[in-house]
This record gives sequence, structure tokens and C-alpha cells, in this order.
Amino acid sequence: MWVLSRYEDVYRALRDPRLSSKPSRYSVHAAHRNRSTPAAIAAQHMIMFLDAPEHTRLRGLLARVITDNLAANMRERIQKLVDDLLEGPLERGEMDIVRDLAIPLPLNVIAELLGIPAEDRSRLKEWSNWFFQIFSPVVSEEGRNRLNHAILEFREYLGALASERRRSPRQDIVSSLIAVSVDGDRLTDDEIFTSCLALFSNGQEALSHLVGNGMLALLQHPEQMRRLREDPGMIRNAVEELLRYDTPAQTVGRTATEAIELHGKVIPAGAPVYLLIGSANRDPCRFPNPDILDLSRPDCRHLSFGTGPHACLGAGLARVEAQAAILTLLTKTQDMELCGGPPTRLPNIFVRGLEALPVRFRAC
Repeated sequence: MWVLSRYEDVYRALRDPRLSSKPSRYSVHAAHRNRSTPAAIAAQHMIMFLDAPEHTRLRGLLARVITDNLAANMRERIQKLVDDLLEGPLERGEMDIVRDLAIPLPLNVIAELLGIPAEDRSRLKEWSNWFFQIFSPVVSEEGRNRLNHAILEFREYLGALASERRRSPRQDIVSSLIAVSVDGDRLTDDEIFTSCLALFSNGQEALSHLVGNGMLALLQHPEQMRRLREDPGMIRNAVEELLRYDTPAQTVGRTATEAIELHGKVIPAGAPVYLLIGSANRDPCRFPNPDILDLSRPDCRHLSFGTGPHACLGAGLARVEAQAAILTLLTKTQDMELCGGPPTRLPNIFVRGLEALPVRFRAC
């Protein structure tokens, strides 16, 4: 394999059409025994695994539904969800930030966007625990079975929901995905399903780790936490710096479709190329003093949400959720401290996140 780690190289690679987003021949989905599994079939239709022109067409349709206005319109509702999730922890004076806030917040936001009733969300949580494994290169046999089972169950559930929305459309994303059209072109049933699957698998995981990593960074840098408490107006830039400093999506995989010369080396056609997003975000040629957390860092154009044709469509929504979660935690608590020993990281080479983040505090 080939690995790119510098900001400029990763930035250019993310925009290079010679680097395919399709799963490489080394992908778990490409293995002969896995090619006909639900996970492999779903991956064939997911937007992050497509190249032009299929990707261009699908993104054009999805961009009509997942817009910046969607995030702005959800801001008040997201704040209410954050307040509700923090009600119990504030009374107790302790919480696991990952379990009590970072995981349930995006799950509930996406469920509301899709129009999924509250009574079904426990099933969604169980399924979503496995969905992100569709991106993992290392999955146990049991993990693959659980992933495939979750995908089948979610497809059956979403199919019934989509049938209902076709009969009685509502103001939700499922109804919008059914109705969206560009020059008469519409999404297929497979594309509607995999688009919703991507929201849960990618959207929830990214936001969960952004909040968890971000709060851990602030707890480890109390002077920066104090600055943000004293100046809440910094929250937008603060979230960008937290995304740069401890990047949730560490690695993006690509495959060279033709020979590519770079820095005197030739990457041959067919070779897998891994783009180290976390490394690029700490490149000293792009970010002065990159290992220092500075919430007022100017020009913090990180690559955590990608760039170019594959830039994350849900980035605006993730930003609004992270801003609400982190700022509310800081404004409603004081004297927050870690408890329970050093936090444990997830065992995943593509994603950097926490298994848990237990804290104690006093409510304001």
C-alpha cells in the first residue's frame, strides 16, 4: 500500500479523479466469500464508495435534501435534545459523556430527520452499533454476521417506512428522498436505503467521536476550556480546532486507477492509497505549532470533513450538534474532571474515538 501524510498531498489526493473511492481489491467487501453479503451489496451503492459519473449524479440529488438550511433549521431542536439528555446527569453531578450524550444525540437527531418514531429508536441504536463496521478493514466473523443482520433488519424497517411515506408524505428526509428529482431523475429504492444507512453509519460515528475527543481535549487543556467558558462566541472556531487537533476520521482509503507520479515515486495502477487525515491536520507546514490546542487558531481549514467532490454532505449538521453539545456542557457545569482512570480508545485504525469518557462536575 501507499500512504500520504502531508496536508498538501492529502488535500490534492482527495480531489484527484485518478484515485478511486471504490473499495479496493484488498477491501473486506471484495473478498470472494463476502461479495454477495448485504454489507458488500450496500457498499456498492453508498455515496462514499462511488466515483464519477455515478457519484456526481447521486450527490446532486442528495444535495437537494441535505443542505446547510437543514442544519440551521434544526438548531433549536438540537439544543432541546441536548438539554433533555443532560437533565439527569446534571442532577447526579456525573456522567459518561460518550454514553450519555455523544452517542444518543446524533442517533436522535438522525431519527427525527428521518421521521422515525421514538418507540423505534432503541432498535436503531442496536443496529447503529454495527453499521459503522461497514467501513472497517478488520472485522471478526461474528462482527460481519452482526453487521449483515443489522443491515437486513434496517432495510426491512426502512422499506416499510418508505412505503408509508409514499402514501402519506411528511416533512422528513425519507419523504424528501422519495420526492427529490433533477431533470426527471430520481433516487432508486437502493439509493434511498443506502443514503439513510450512510447517515447512521457515518454521521453518528463522526459526531460521537467529535464530541468525545473534543471534550477530552478540553479537559486536558483547562486553560482552553476556561477561555471558551468565558467567551462562548468562540464556539464555532473552537469546534473547528477540536476537529483538527484530534480528528475522528483518521484515514481515508483510495485506489489508484492509473500510474501516479508523486515526489519522485510512482504509485502503480491498482495500488491502494491511504490518506492520513489526522496526520495532515497536524502538518507543521500548514498549521504552526500543530500539536498545541488553540481554540482561537486562525485559518483552521482542516480536512476532517474531506474536500472536493467527496466532502461530507452532513458537515453542517455535525457542526451544529457539536457546538450545542460542547457549549451546553461548559455553560451548565463547573469544576468538571475526569474520573475512572485514563480513557480507553476504540480499537480501530480508521477512526479515533473513545469507548467512554466518565466525568464529575458541579451543576451551575
